[in-house]
Amino acid sequence: MSGKCPQCGKPTVEAYKPFCSKRCADVDLARWFREDYRIPTAEPPVPDDDEE
Repeated sequence: MSGKCPQCGKPTVEAYKPFCSKRCADVDLARWFREDYRIPTAEPPVPDDDEE
């Protein structure tokens, strides 16, 4: 049984599981690097040193 790629919805490929291709895997990795994925928290954000 094959799943669907979380990026585009195409069937997964064993070599790139859970993705369908290297491109979709790289898109996901880029989103992690840009911190697009975040876990919600009740803590206030920590100010950057540049904002002072």
